[in-house]
Amino acid sequence: MKPALLVLEDGRTFHGVGYGAGGETFGEIVFNTGMTGYQETLTDPSYHRQIVAMTAPHIGNTGVNDEDPESRRIWVAGYIVREPARVASNWRARRSLDAELEAQGIVGIAMPGTRALTRHLRDRGAMRAGISTTETDPQALLARVLESPSMGGADLAPEVATVQSYIIPAHGTKRFTVAAVDLGIKAMTPHRMAERGCEVHVLPATSTTEEILAINPDGVFYSNGPGDPAAAEYAVASMRGVLESGTPLFGICFGNQILGRALGLGTYKLRFGHRGVNQPVRDRRTGKVDITAHNHGFAVDAPLDGPFGTPYGRAEVSHVNLNDGCVEGLRLLDAPAFSVQYHPEAAAGPHDATGLFDRFCELMGAAR
Repeated sequence: MKPALLVLEDGRTFHGVGYGAGGETFGEIVFNTGMTGYQETLTDPSYHRQIVAMTAPHIGNTGVNDEDPESRRIWVAGYIVREPARVASNWRARRSLDAELEAQGIVGIAMPGTRALTRHLRDRGAMRAGISTTETDPQALLARVLESPSMGGADLAPEVATVQSYIIPAHGTKRFTVAAVDLGIKAMTPHRMAERGCEVHVLPATSTTEEILAINPDGVFYSNGPGDPAAAEYAVASMRGVLESGTPLFGICFGNQILGRALGLGTYKLRFGHRGVNQPVRDRRTGKVDITAHNHGFAVDAPLDGPFGTPYGRAEVSHVNLNDGCVEGLRLLDAPAFSVQYHPEAAAGPHDATGLFDRFCELMGAAR
């Protein structure tokens, strides 16, 4: 195995061996606490331009199949594991994870210090980093890390979204037509809506309000995605038009942040973000706690002390994270619109929040 080097922008250095493709890569380094679902993580477009470190110690033991990808390719900029599986053992496996990373040109590192790395990121926050199997001088690699772009101000949704619209047909009898704005959508999300009788029209990230409403949707959905929501003014503009039309609206993850900005709220970068399948979120109205799947580095800055005014009527923070108290959901009280910061499609992850798709359907049914 070829030696590999990981260097963080603050100079912290780790040594290991190459995993996946050889070469060099740069991105924002983050950690994922999920103990399952590495294939879904790798193919989640929200990880575009990020180097992902897995906190679970053993990765790759179920190999890679052709059923679980969440998009057309692997999106992570780099991959960090502690101990790669020596053998892929699952009846659906078609190839090893190592072979898949190499085939798609994803540079990775296997190293013994993932726990120390995670503690460092929790203390110092997410930062830029580089992995190399060709550079042996940490200072030389650090210089290139410092030249790489940061995530703040990055407009990445159009880079991962579909260029042409496409349709996911309803399973069984069609009940609703949904316009889904693809900001980095995962494949399981329209599938969950199709299971509920929705014909889902997946549209490019930069679709205008006119283009969205031209399909005469019963509801409009804004997906997850990568980058800084402050840079996605096109999505904020189209969502404001949807809100003005009175069409039921549902957003998740990046879509939650876009709703916040459409309502006139700010967004900010979290210290190290939420990434994994074990985040506790409380519904402030019912008190119910769901364990949820997350992948985000930005959050909405909204008042927690009761309803607040917006151009579309009153709104409130509907959900909060029990680990750090950040906003996990928004709800309009005078219009059919809501959003959550987590992933109710849960691929991979717990299914506590799948009922939110039913709630979206209820809003569309009531609007008729």
